[in-house]
Amino acid sequence: MDVPAVTHGYENGWQGYAGWPEGAHLTSTPGAFPSSPPAEFHAQYQGLHNGPVGAAPEVPPPFCGTGRTALPSVRSQRQPAWAPSPPCINGLFNGLHLDSSNYSHLPAGGCPYLVQIMQDDKAEWEGKVFASEPTGPLPPLATTDCLMEDRGSASPHFIRCTSYAFPSQAAAAQQSHLPLGAIVAPLARLKETECPLPVCVAAMDKGHIPGCGVCGAHMCPFMAWQDCGQRFCCPFCGNLNEVPWQSYQPTGCQGKRVDSEENPELSWGSYEVLEMQKGQPPGLLLAVDVSSAAVRGGQLELVCQQLRMLLGFLTRDEAGDQSDLRLGLMTYDRKVHLYDLSPTLSRPHMMVVMDTEELELPVWAGLLVPLRDCRDSLDSVLQQVPRLAMEAEDNPGSQELPIRAALRIFQALGCPGKLLVFHAAPPSDVTLTRGPSGFLRSAKPKSVFQPPDACISLAKECVSQGCSVHLFLFSQQDVGSAWPGHTTHFTGGGFFPYNGLQSEVDREQLNRDLRRCVETNTAYKAQLRVFVSKGLRVSGCYGAFIPGPDPTHVSMTALDGSTALALEFSHDGPLDDRRGVVIQAALSYTNAKGERRTQIHSLGVNCSNDLLDTFRSCQAQTLLTFYCKKMYARALERPPQELREELQVEVTRALACYRKHCCSSVVTHGQLVLPQFLKAFPVYLNSLRKSEVLLPGLRSSIPQRLQLRSRLVSMDARSTALYFYPLLLQLPVPAEECADLAPAEPVRCSASSLDPAGLYLAHGPLVLLLWVGRCVSPGALRQLFNTTSFSLLPPGEACLPVLDTPLSVCVRSLIETLQSHAPYSLKLLVAKQGEVSEEVIQPLLVEDKSPNGGASYPDFLYHLHVNSMRLLL
Repeated sequence: MDVPAVTHGYENGWQGYAGWPEGAHLTSTPGAFPSSPPAEFHAQYQGLHNGPVGAAPEVPPPFCGTGRTALPSVRSQRQPAWAPSPPCINGLFNGLHLDSSNYSHLPAGGCPYLVQIMQDDKAEWEGKVFASEPTGPLPPLATTDCLMEDRGSASPHFIRCTSYAFPSQAAAAQQSHLPLGAIVAPLARLKETECPLPVCVAAMDKGHIPGCGVCGAHMCPFMAWQDCGQRFCCPFCGNLNEVPWQSYQPTGCQGKRVDSEENPELSWGSYEVLEMQKGQPPGLLLAVDVSSAAVRGGQLELVCQQLRMLLGFLTRDEAGDQSDLRLGLMTYDRKVHLYDLSPTLSRPHMMVVMDTEELELPVWAGLLVPLRDCRDSLDSVLQQVPRLAMEAEDNPGSQELPIRAALRIFQALGCPGKLLVFHAAPPSDVTLTRGPSGFLRSAKPKSVFQPPDACISLAKECVSQGCSVHLFLFSQQDVGSAWPGHTTHFTGGGFFPYNGLQSEVDREQLNRDLRRCVETNTAYKAQLRVFVSKGLRVSGCYGAFIPGPDPTHVSMTALDGSTALALEFSHDGPLDDRRGVVIQAALSYTNAKGERRTQIHSLGVNCSNDLLDTFRSCQAQTLLTFYCKKMYARALERPPQELREELQVEVTRALACYRKHCCSSVVTHGQLVLPQFLKAFPVYLNSLRKSEVLLPGLRSSIPQRLQLRSRLVSMDARSTALYFYPLLLQLPVPAEECADLAPAEPVRCSASSLDPAGLYLAHGPLVLLLWVGRCVSPGALRQLFNTTSFSLLPPGEACLPVLDTPLSVCVRSLIETLQSHAPYSLKLLVAKQGEVSEEVIQPLLVEDKSPNGGASYPDFLYHLHVNSMRLLL
């Protein structure tokens, strides 16, 4: 029997899976899953292969024919203890026997291979330069390391669009069911070899050209010059502006000013403006819990030791970025202890504030002192604090107490700042008002993600003052649904829980977290304004901030280079295909020196009347990041189940639209058709749908879900993509003591990829895990762990021993590189095959079915296809 081959790489899309089983049950609504796909569908994508256990799996054939599936004789690969092995299949379906040798020429598997997609993009762009131009090609994927060059349009480092060809008409945009949006990371870090942003001075006599006087948009290369440069038309509001005589220059034959190359605002998509006003530089306040719980648990002494090490680190860097840093210290239990560190005093003075309800400062001078003037005094106080706290009573205070005290200090000094709170007592739940039954008093049911009103009120005070809160929590007590990280989330800070600081791993992580908090380039009192071309409007803005009435004007306490926001656009009218769309994001902030600066990022995007152009210009990773931020923001008000269904409905309708209006090739009813640049989107979307925020895991608590949502909603596109599809690297396993090791190779995030004789390093922005197969050679164990016995290898948190062996050097170097790119410091976890510790890798195998009910990647593709076809009937 002749079997038609699956077609890949069509000009207008990607097609596969010919011969989906006919007669499958269809649900009544496109948003719900139909019944499970047939058994042969499951068998094909469960990692089945010929050969003994541990052998490499054979390539599974795609679906072919008309309702019939070809499979070879297979044997189930050895799976981890928590994953059931697939059934043995003999290759007989519907009375038809097909030989597997017929499929040796076909591509690997029927499902789009996400790892291969990322590798192909890396091979295309690695070592090259992407020129960011208004009408340039699609940028490299966010996970691809590539040099970016600004040629009149903002670099993808700063702005990425869900599509680079917006539909010209609102009806076409609604028909496509693709969101029109952008991911904005205003302070994204540039590579060392990339050109830094040029800086302009705001004063007109310095040559800076002002922007639009009507809408307030800043000058950018997309302004249209008229009358020989005497006027320019603003692309955001469409109004004409007169050019002041001080900054007038004529235009050349191409309609550009003759001084365009000399002025960054005329030739760069991204630049920075230095405002003339200068305020107080931000301060760094350290708040240490000295209650009896901190003394008994030993956390107080360890924290003081770490802070003294931090002082030594800052002193060495005093000539650099920390030269203007001002420090202060407070300790607290039920009372607040303030320390006057003025250099004019012979020794520091401690002041005790008893009335914490109406918190008033006895003095404010000396509470924040430049580092060069208080280094010795602060070190002396930190040495004495553990001894002074030995007589502390068992009266722990709330973690909100130091926040309110810090606000009073920053307000008195008129400066923004960063507060680091080291809290050892169990988090308090005093901000929640509960009824007799224990539920929140409210006529309307609240989401588990919705913060208490008192937390929002306190966070708003922090936003107005520019006080960023970072909370280091050392309590091991289970506090139910109480989560103390709401204030840190809304103030651009961080929440860092530890297991009591009892292990060396925790202490090392605390040291790394402290340095990250202080070293990170932070923007304080940030104001983000967004401008879009006439015909579009900003209908939503999603991220780690308190939403306001106007999505085009966002106020934030602080943000850093890893923080990103999602913008959503809607049509107000038709768009001009010739001029396209311009998006501008302007971030005004105070830097570490007290300077007021504004970063302006302007991006040009094409417009088209053809929906095929819109689909061709999409990127799966940007769409994933947009949907993640939007759905996680809506989780405050809507049940997760509704959000999961909404995600499935949107992608189903988008696939149906593409098949109906954009697919020019002749396809059969059983073929699934995906846009060329969205082949990876289903696996990303399925991972988002079954994430612990939208679908709770078997062991996920409410605080863990709250923390996960808090971190993911602020991540950039690269970190988001790596979270929902982690990097699973197969480490080289030397057979002997050899010095030449092959590089680590990425594999699919599936249990079928794990060879019992292999070592695998799983990496994401929030996890770093080393999986050890039970059949790993003793030589590899000796080189990496200094042991030859698998049974003696300790699972869980670990620090790899420093060994002078090729494998140890290779793995430790790789881990260090991954740590440097992660937004958070990570603890290495060791998971052993077949043991309880192996459960931690299960959420990372996103292509497999989850124990909490999340569908596998092949199952999800099947349901998308069935439901999209139903819409076309």
